[in-house]
Amino acid sequence: MNNQYVAKYYALLGEALEDKYLEPDMDEDIDDMSIHLGNVLAGHTVLELGCGTGFWTEVAAESAQSVLAVDINASLVDLARERPMTEGKVTFRVGDALDLPEDIGKFSAVLVSFLWSHLNKKEQEQLLATLKKRLGKDVLLVILDDAFVEGFSETIARTDADGTTYQILTTPEGERIEVAKSYQSDSALRKRLGNVAKEIKIERIEFFWILTCRLK
Repeated sequence: MNNQYVAKYYALLGEALEDKYLEPDMDEDIDDMSIHLGNVLAGHTVLELGCGTGFWTEVAAESAQSVLAVDINASLVDLARERPMTEGKVTFRVGDALDLPEDIGKFSAVLVSFLWSHLNKKEQEQLLATLKKRLGKDVLLVILDDAFVEGFSETIARTDADGTTYQILTTPEGERIEVAKSYQSDSALRKRLGNVAKEIKIERIEFFWILTCRLK
């Protein structure tokens, strides 16, 4: 499946995953989104999917009651564990967001960190079905992802029959990997989530967008 290629790319990227946040023009957006995310997750028991190196895990942990951070790549989870976070507040687990185990636990909120845009249509539907099955209704769902920025974002290489768009990304070693990457409009997001979620709210700034809703 497509998510295997996404996982491979980010595993090869490793610590370089955070290089994009060094862009000077992004500083203000990172600060603004960090404040907003902190407010949204304040006091929640959070399941984070796609934690990567833990950049946004650290942000979420500042206001959340607790965070279980999950990523499919063990090497990235190891990097995330090294971040300076309050002892006992954040735990980590290696796992596939599309196939969460029955013992994942109970949470009042789930944060999908820069994973949604890398899933094709079927995988997005699978993720939503998995969340409903494992977490139940009325759980807060927060999706944080990239906005398309001209001159900064990678160009789209192709579109498949289902309408999923793809980019060709290059690892630090020069390997080229095709991965799904969608930049969905507000209307497309509302349509995709409308059957499983309520109280959908979307906010955008230049480099990021954040969607909040509650599972039906």
